[in-house]
Amino acid sequence: MSAPIVTLATSAELPHLDADEQNLPDALRERGLEPKIAVWDDPSVNWDEAGTVIIRSVRDYARDRQKFINWAASLPRVLNSANTIAWNSDKHYLQVLEKYGLPMIPTTWLEPSQGLSKQQIHSRFPASGDFVVKPAVASGGRGSGRYSAVDAQQRGEAVEHAMYELSQGRTVMVQRYLEEIDSQGETSLVYLNGLPSYQVEKEAMLHPRFRSLGEEVVIEEVAHATYATEETWRWGERIRKALHNHIKDVNGKDELLLFNRVDIVRGDENSREEFYVVEISLIDGSLYLSQNEENLNMFADAIQMRVDW
Repeated sequence: MSAPIVTLATSAELPHLDADEQNLPDALRERGLEPKIAVWDDPSVNWDEAGTVIIRSVRDYARDRQKFINWAASLPRVLNSANTIAWNSDKHYLQVLEKYGLPMIPTTWLEPSQGLSKQQIHSRFPASGDFVVKPAVASGGRGSGRYSAVDAQQRGEAVEHAMYELSQGRTVMVQRYLEEIDSQGETSLVYLNGLPSYQVEKEAMLHPRFRSLGEEVVIEEVAHATYATEETWRWGERIRKALHNHIKDVNGKDELLLFNRVDIVRGDENSREEFYVVEISLIDGSLYLSQNEENLNMFADAIQMRVDW
């Protein structure tokens, strides 16, 4: 009897997976699975023979989001599901989760359909502090820039940044930059098959003059494995419940997510909230498998469990 096939979907720029995932194929092989690696938009791949497809290093999906969504929907078996992938591929999902009571970083949404002028965009920027301009559809931090609200030159650069993204038909997010990120970084909580599994702390990635406007520029994350506290898991559980309530409301039933990475930042003493949701990664966000061998083994075990179902 042949081993079950597991195909790890990646992008042409990472044909052998991201460095964080280099040991995943061997870990799957040790569990009696037959791992393969395939570029998601490679026309020579026969996806009907791909077995269970696990979405991983698809860093370029934002360049043609609709093509990516259509591809995911065509797969016989993909984890996470194609519907979840489509929803999570556009950060408008943050607006949805906010309606479920989750605390979000204050965000102004600029839509291409609004036809905003430079002056109108300028007037929508914060009056003080730093802020971030980024497209709502992006992966790996592409298209992000941090600007000072009180620096005239930087505000002008931010306007040009937003105008460019809007001209490409992309929604632009203008978010206040939380100073807590510089002092405390972000926390990533990872759930595997619905269970809380491990946590990492990430250093601040957007320094005051950071710009990632080219498609080939990807933010490099600096993460450290840490032990999750009861407090952070409590916050994570609140987010997880809101996410699954949305899935049930939309699909009429819940979904067991193979992986779910929740990124949060702690509020300071002046914040109204204990924490803020930064992002929820259900597609290609790093799972920090190289941070700790246990992380790699837990993910490989989670995949094996789902393949055996």
